[in-house]
Amino acid sequence: MVGILEELKDNNHFIDSDISGKTMSYDYRELGLKAGLEIHQQLDTEEKLFCGCPTTLRDAKESSFEFFRYLRPVQSEMGVIDKAALEEVKLTKKFIYKAYDTTCLVENDEEPPRELNQKAVEIALVIALMLNMKIVNELYTMRKIVIDGSNTSGFQRTGLIATDGYLDSSYGRVGIDVLCLEEEAAQKVEDRVDTVVYSLDRLGIPLVEIGTAPDIVSPAHAREVAEKLGMILRSTGKVKRGLGTIRQDINISISEGARVEIKGVQELWLIETIVEREAARQAALLEIKNELNERKASVSDRILDITSIFADTSSKVIAKAIKGGAVLAVNLPGFAGLVGKEIQPGRRLGTEFSDRAKKSGVGGIFHTDELPNYGISEKEVESVKQAAGANENDCVIMVADTEEKARGAIEAVIIRAKEALEIIPEETRRALPEGNSAYMRPLPGAARMYPETDVPPVEITDERMNRIELPELIEERIARYVKHFKLNEEFADQIARSENAVLFEKIMQKLPNANANIVVRTLETTMNELGKENADISNINDEHLMHLFRLHSDGKVPNEAIGNILKIIASKPELTADKAARMLGIGVVEMSELEKTIDTLVESKMDFIREKGLDSVGPLMGVVMKDFRGKVSGQEVSRLLKDRIARKLGDKQSNQS
Repeated sequence: MVGILEELKDNNHFIDSDISGKTMSYDYRELGLKAGLEIHQQLDTEEKLFCGCPTTLRDAKESSFEFFRYLRPVQSEMGVIDKAALEEVKLTKKFIYKAYDTTCLVENDEEPPRELNQKAVEIALVIALMLNMKIVNELYTMRKIVIDGSNTSGFQRTGLIATDGYLDSSYGRVGIDVLCLEEEAAQKVEDRVDTVVYSLDRLGIPLVEIGTAPDIVSPAHAREVAEKLGMILRSTGKVKRGLGTIRQDINISISEGARVEIKGVQELWLIETIVEREAARQAALLEIKNELNERKASVSDRILDITSIFADTSSKVIAKAIKGGAVLAVNLPGFAGLVGKEIQPGRRLGTEFSDRAKKSGVGGIFHTDELPNYGISEKEVESVKQAAGANENDCVIMVADTEEKARGAIEAVIIRAKEALEIIPEETRRALPEGNSAYMRPLPGAARMYPETDVPPVEITDERMNRIELPELIEERIARYVKHFKLNEEFADQIARSENAVLFEKIMQKLPNANANIVVRTLETTMNELGKENADISNINDEHLMHLFRLHSDGKVPNEAIGNILKIIASKPELTADKAARMLGIGVVEMSELEKTIDTLVESKMDFIREKGLDSVGPLMGVVMKDFRGKVSGQEVSRLLKDRIARKLGDKQSNQS
C-alpha cells in the first residue's frame, strides 16, 4: 500500500520531512488545507460587560471568599442537548469559585446582569468598521451553554455585532465572517481532575470574538492573518495588552479530513507549527484508516475483566488501581503496530485513545503495542492476549482504575477506535506548548444557543455610526514616523506599537527640535532598564520627561546622562529634570572654562585644522569630551568648536588677502 504521505512524496508534493526536528511541510494546496481563525481579544474598559465591577486582575491568594457549584447539561430551545456539553459531564466535577472585594453578585450568578457596557459596544463597532463588516441594526444578547465551569451560570453571554467583512493578505482576500461582543470566562487556577478551581476576577471582562472564513491556505498564511488582525486591534488603542489578553483558536481541515478546532493558542510564533502539525496529524490518521481497512480490522464491543492476571504484578500503577478497582480490556483486531504509530511528534494513535479515556477520570491507558513496559511483564502481556483472544495482528487496550471509571474509559476507547476505521472525528482540541494538540471534547453545535431574557437589545442607529472616527492603522503610523520624524524602521515600528505612542507624539509636537531617536530609546529602552534595576519608574511622569527632552534638545543634557537623571527622579519625584541634572554636576560647568579649553585646543591644533577644515571638528570633540563628558552635551561642544574653527579659518584667509 502507498499511503497518503508517500503519494505526496512520490509526486514531489512532499516538500520536507524532518523526523528529528519533528516538522513536516507539504504542498498544502495538494493536501487540501483549509483554515480559519477565531481571535478573542479583551477590550480595555474600566468596567465589565454586564456589571460595574473593575476589570482589574487579582491574585487568587487575595480571594475574600469562595463557593462551589455543580453544572449539568440541559436541552436547548431546539429540544436537543449539545454533544459537547454531554462530554463534559462524563465525570461529575465540583467547581470552586474564588471571589474578591472587586466582584459582585452578577459574577456569582445571584443577580441579573445589567445592560451592556456601551463603551465596549463602541469599541466593537470601531473594530467592525476597520474590518469592512456589515453591522447589525440591533444587538441581541444570547446565552451559549458552557458547562466546563468557566462561567458560574453555565452559559456565556454573547452578542452578534457584524458579519461579512474582509481583510487583504499576501495570499489574497480573507473573509471575516462574524464579530461578536461577549464576556470573558473565569480563569482556571487549579485542576484536580474531579474538582476545578476558578478565579472570578477575569469573568465578565468585555472581549470581541472575530471569526474568519476558511480562506487560509497555509501555516504561514495563518500567522500573517493573525498578525494583521492583531495589528488592527492594537491600532484602536482600546484593547488590553499582555499575556492572556488575546487568544487564537484555529479551525483546520484537509481533504477527506475533518474540521478540528484547536483552542488557546497564545503565541503568534506557535500558529504555524499548530497548523503544520494538525495537517500532519490528519494525514497520518487517514493513512492509518486506509491501512486498517486494508487489513479488514474491526473493533470488538466486548469488555473483559482481566484483573486476576495482575494479582502479583510488579506494575505500581496497576497494583495501586486494583486495590478496590479493576483492570478492564478490549481487543482491537487488526490494530497491531498502528496504535503505537506516531501521528504528531511524541504523540500516537494510542495517545488519542488515552485522551478520550481520561475524560472518564482515569490517568491513561496501556496497550500491547508498547508492552512489556511500566512494570508489566512479558508473561502478563501474553496472558492478556490469551484472555482477549488476540493474535499477532491485534492490539489489546487496558485501563486500571475503579470499575466505573475503567468501564467509561474503555467505552470511550471503543468509540474512538471505531472512528479510526471510518473518519477523522470533528472535535475541539487544546493547543499544547510544543505545537501539538490534545482532545478536549466534540465540536459544539447550534443546540447550545438561546436568547438572553435579562439584557435588553441595543439599537445601532445611523446617527451613532456616523459619530465613529476610525483610528490610524499601526502600519500607517510606522510609515508616518519614518517620514516625519526621520526614525529608522526599527524604532518607528517599536514606538508605533507601544503604549508610549501617544506620549511620543505629544513630546514631538511640543518639542519639534527633539531628537526622535533619543526620545524613543529613552521611552522604550532606558525606562525598561531602570525598571529592571528596581527603580520606581511610576514616579516619572510626562512632565518630567518633557522637561528632560527640552534640556536635551537645547544642548544642556548629554545623551549618556539621561538614564542617571531619570534614576534620580524615580527616587525623588519632587525634583525637576534640571535640578536632578545639577545634582549630577550636569549644566554646572562654567562656559568660560569650556570655552578656554576649546580655545587652547584649537590654537595647538591649527596645522591639523588648516589641513582638515571643518572636518577636524569630530576628532577634536573626542579630546574635549574626555574632560567634559557627562557634564555638557556633545551638541554644545560641537557648536563651540565649529564656531572657533570657522573664526580661525576666516581670520587666516583675511590675513592672506
